[in-house]
Amino acid sequence: MTRHKARRIPVFNGPAGWRAILPPAAPRARLEGATGCDVAIIGGGFAGLSAARRLRQIDPALDVVIVDAARIAEGGTGRNSGFMIDLPHELTSSDYAGAGDSHDRQLTRLNRHAIEFAAEAVRDYAIPEGWFQRAGKINAAASDAGMAANRSYAAHLRDLGEAHQMLDARAMREVTGSDYYRGGLFTPGTVMLQPAGYVQGFAAGLEREGIRIFENSPVLQIETAAQGWCVATAEGSVQAQKVIMAHNGHLESFGFKAGRLMHVMLNACMTEELDADTLKALGGQECWGVTPADPMGTTVRRIGPAQGGNRIVIRQGGYYRPDMQTSAADLARVTRQMRQKFDARFPMLAGVRFQYCWSGHLCLARNAVSVMRQLEPGLYAACVDNGLGTTRSTLTGIGAAELACGRSSDITGFFTAEAEPGRLPPHPFDTIGANLYLRWKEWQSRLE
Repeated sequence: MTRHKARRIPVFNGPAGWRAILPPAAPRARLEGATGCDVAIIGGGFAGLSAARRLRQIDPALDVVIVDAARIAEGGTGRNSGFMIDLPHELTSSDYAGAGDSHDRQLTRLNRHAIEFAAEAVRDYAIPEGWFQRAGKINAAASDAGMAANRSYAAHLRDLGEAHQMLDARAMREVTGSDYYRGGLFTPGTVMLQPAGYVQGFAAGLEREGIRIFENSPVLQIETAAQGWCVATAEGSVQAQKVIMAHNGHLESFGFKAGRLMHVMLNACMTEELDADTLKALGGQECWGVTPADPMGTTVRRIGPAQGGNRIVIRQGGYYRPDMQTSAADLARVTRQMRQKFDARFPMLAGVRFQYCWSGHLCLARNAVSVMRQLEPGLYAACVDNGLGTTRSTLTGIGAAELACGRSSDITGFFTAEAEPGRLPPHPFDTIGANLYLRWKEWQSRLE
C-alpha cells in the first residue's frame, strides 16, 4: 500500500478580492462520508476544472468528483491578476523571452489552445463576456531599463512573427490616464479574466453536466486501495480508480518533488469602487491591463462594471516562503509598498482607499518546468504553473486528463518531455538566497 499524507493544507491571508466584488454564491457541500467515482480531482482551480471538462469530453460517461480545500474562487483562482497570456512569459528572465524560438513557438501554440479551450467553456456554460475579454495587454515601462527590456522583447516577437505595437508616453496616458509610464509594448492575444467569475461560471457549468464538487474539504491523505485510490478529508473519503492532483505547489505537501519547488508569495490590493468624479479625474480607458516590462515590477489592472465595478488592482512584492504561508504583518508591510507604487502612478487618486488586500502563492521551478505527468500508477499531476496559473494550469489540467484516459497529444508530449524541476539549495540557504535575490531584483526594477 502507498500512502501520502499532507503535511500542510492551504492557508490564505486576506479576502480573495475578485470573489468579494461579485454577488454572493451559495456554498457547496463539504465532503462527508464515503463516496466513489471514476476520477477524483484534488483542486477546483483552473487546472482541476479544465481536467474535469476534458475528462468528460473524452468520455461523457465518466463519474468525476472535484474536492477543493476552500470555496471555489476563494483560493488561488480568486487571488491572481487574471491575465491569460498567449505569448512566452518567462518570469525568471529579464524580458519574458523563453528558452528559444522553437520552444517559444510551440508553447505559444499550446497557450492559444488553452485560450480556445477556455473560450469554448465560456460559450458552453454561458459565462458572462465581461469575465473573459480578448483585450490584449501592455508591457509598461517607466525607466531606461524598462524601455530596453521592451525593445528586447519586441525583437524576440519579431523573430517569432508575432503581432505587437510599441506605444509612446502619450499613448500610455491615453490608455491608463497616468503620466507615469514612458512607453509600452502592446500584444493583442491576451485574454483579461475576471478570474473568480470565470471559475465560478466554469464550476457551475460542470455541475450541470453531472460533475460533483465539494468545497471546504482539504485533502489530508491519499493512499492506494483495492480498486485504485482513496482520497481522504477530515470528514469523508472518495474511492476513485484514478486521481488527478491539481493543486499547484501543494503537490510538495504530499511529499512529491521535495526540495525542487520554489514557493513565492505575491500580494495584491484592489481599490474601492471609483465614483464619477474620480473616474473623470483619472481619465483613460475603462478596462486595461499592464504587466511590468521587468517581470519583477508592478502589475496594474483597471476594470469596469462588467467585472465587478470601476476599480484598480495593483500587484507587487514577492517573498519566498517554503511553508507556503504568509502573515498579516507580511501583508501589511507589502500593502504599504503597494500604496507608494499606486500613488506614484495615480497621484490624482491619492484619497482612494484599498478595499481588499490579499496574499497569493506562486509555485516556480528553477528551470521553469511544470509537473504534468503520471506520478504513480493511476495518480497524475497537473501542478507547478510557474506563475502562469490561468494558461499553464489550463494546459496541465487538459494534459493530465488526457494521460488519465490513455490519450496522447501535443500537450502531453510537451509536458512529459520536460525535465524534472531543478534541485534547490538545502534549507535555510534556499530561503536566505531566494529572498536576497528577490530584494535585489525588486530594487533593480523599483521604477517598473
